[in-house]
Amino acid sequence: MMLPDMFLQLVLQMGASMTTPTLCSLVTLVKGWLFAGKHTLTGVLVAVGAAGPKHFSAYYRLFAAARWSLDALGLALFHLIVPLLAPGPVPLTLDDTLARKHGLKVFGAGMHHDPLASSRRYAVTSWGHSWVVLAVRVQLPCIPGRFFSLPILFRLYLNQKAAARWLMTYRTRPELAVQLLQRLCGSCPQRHFHVYADSAYGGQSVLAHLPSNCDLTSRLPLDARLYAPPPEHRPGTRGRPRRRGERLPSPRQMLEQQQARRLTLELYGRQDKVRVVQAVAHWYAVPQLRASAHRDHQDRSIVISEIGAS
Repeated sequence: MMLPDMFLQLVLQMGASMTTPTLCSLVTLVKGWLFAGKHTLTGVLVAVGAAGPKHFSAYYRLFAAARWSLDALGLALFHLIVPLLAPGPVPLTLDDTLARKHGLKVFGAGMHHDPLASSRRYAVTSWGHSWVVLAVRVQLPCIPGRFFSLPILFRLYLNQKAAARWLMTYRTRPELAVQLLQRLCGSCPQRHFHVYADSAYGGQSVLAHLPSNCDLTSRLPLDARLYAPPPEHRPGTRGRPRRRGERLPSPRQMLEQQQARRLTLELYGRQDKVRVVQAVAHWYAVPQLRASAHRDHQDRSIVISEIGAS
């Protein structure tokens, strides 16, 4: 069982924060993961034939007790894929995912919303881990026209019962998302990032703490309170400077009142008709920042669309 030397060199570059024994264990597990039919730790060890000088428990301790930083490993992976990124802002995707588990003593497991088993009428919960994942959208030269979201950083979300059971501080998913964005954007202050997320991460808890070199594209409520940029404060004017400008129509009102562009988009294999209105606005919840879809020198614009409208 042999792997190309170039592939092993990539793995070695990600192990700069590890000790030599830990890095050797990681290389062994990566090799076994590629050839294992069943992706369990035991199945990986069987596939790689790791019955050498190390006891099998050493590979379990790699994830349970070894001293190495998961964030440092993810950042090292990001620096490896930088040559594959197109010029301009780095596209990021942010979302949470459910990993179903069995057993009541699994650390961090709890009841979470299961989007695959749920419908619009019925909400289903499942027992497992809920991970908040930050990924980089990359395009491989060997597969033109196709993009992949490569996970680099993630946090385990504990619901309130699980956090109390394991004596840990409860943090919401948006709070964990802010940690991931600050970790990545802070490690590369010279680059600009643009993260795409759903409405769960488009509120004040994320917008108010975005790094200065990061923009966010998310979904606004149709009844959001929008304002024009504040007027320039003139010297000698009494009172504190205004934080908001004039009140603007809500996204729903913009779609109904203004002349909207009509587009046909191909989404998940189907064609949907949408109406699009673009405006520069400040959101009421975070007037000092701007919900953004495109970045300008001082202001950020909000693209308002309604899917399914004729």
